Amino acid sequence: MSSEATGAAQDARDLLIRAVQIGSLSGQEGPVAAFLSGWMAARGFAARVDEAGNAVGERGSGPLTVALLGHMDTVPGDIPVHVDAHGVLHGRGSVDAKGPLCAFMAAVATLPPEALAAARFVVIGATEEEAPSSRGARHVREVLRPDVVLIGEPSGWEGLTLGYKGRLVVKVGAQRENFHTAGEGSSAGDDLTEAWFRVRAWAAGAGEPGGVFGGVQATVQDIMSSTDGLTQQASGTFGLRLPPAVSPDAAEATIRELLADLDSVTVTFTGHESAVRHPKDNALTRAMRVAIRAQGGAPVFKVKTGTSDMNVVAAHWPVPTLAYGPGDSALDHTPEERLDLAEFDRSVAVLREALTRLATGGTSPA
Repeated sequence: MSSEATGAAQDARDLLIRAVQIGSLSGQEGPVAAFLSGWMAARGFAARVDEAGNAVGERGSGPLTVALLGHMDTVPGDIPVHVDAHGVLHGRGSVDAKGPLCAFMAAVATLPPEALAAARFVVIGATEEEAPSSRGARHVREVLRPDVVLIGEPSGWEGLTLGYKGRLVVKVGAQRENFHTAGEGSSAGDDLTEAWFRVRAWAAGAGEPGGVFGGVQATVQDIMSSTDGLTQQASGTFGLRLPPAVSPDAAEATIRELLADLDSVTVTFTGHESAVRHPKDNALTRAMRVAIRAQGGAPVFKVKTGTSDMNVVAAHWPVPTLAYGPGDSALDHTPEERLDLAEFDRSVAVLREALTRLATGGTSPA
């Protein structure tokens, strides 16, 4: 590796480490947005913090517009930030998803002139991806019309994520007059659990064949009951992960019908996100596969059972789309969140190669 390349690799690592050191819970991304936009401005990007608080940087002037949409917010959890003796960075956000976002920034910062002449690359560090609002992605989808989209989420440096399941959050409440537990009748808690049993039974038979991605997953996110001596109250939140065959609106209609005869029960719905799955053969996927093989990897396509900003922008940006980034998504939101910096380096090299090929037309079936 040349001294210039070594310097660029170290610069990219320093970017990531500093970004992880700056706390950025959803809704509190201001300091990290300022840092990231400043880093991009110092390296030739036209950079700014936009109206939604997103850190946005643009390079290139060609007719092709490539959006690289990552997110800079994290879930709670204080993990001491350090690089261990094996070159692994520990810290909240290292995987989900400052690693992928910083890989986007580092790759675009080092693109060759021919790529910048052929395309415009727009890197977005979005706000509130980890919150139901998805504020940053919802803003940028209205103001940008890209031809190609990369979503910054951990896939492993050899992985290419084509799709994510959808989501629906079901909030159920039950209320009854208090009565002696030796008497007849059901409690508010009984009615709430009956609602859960019905939702769970429906989920078990819904969807279509195709493993976990094809089915409906249902989990209890929280549940509680109480009484003041006069009235019993119970409440719960049920989380649904939905496949492409089940829309959030269809799931809502079904659940309303399932629970219609439970007189004590009220139900509301939030977090409507439709599942999305993109095609696997287009100029973007070919460029990424060629680039992964050039780095000695074996590309593999994936689908994920969670959600991402891909769900938010898919209907507005009906163009070739992938999610990509270094890191093991099994470490998302865990106390063990960490990223091997050597994998981060490889992902930057893959992105630089793929973006250059995509912009200049240097792709071939792979």
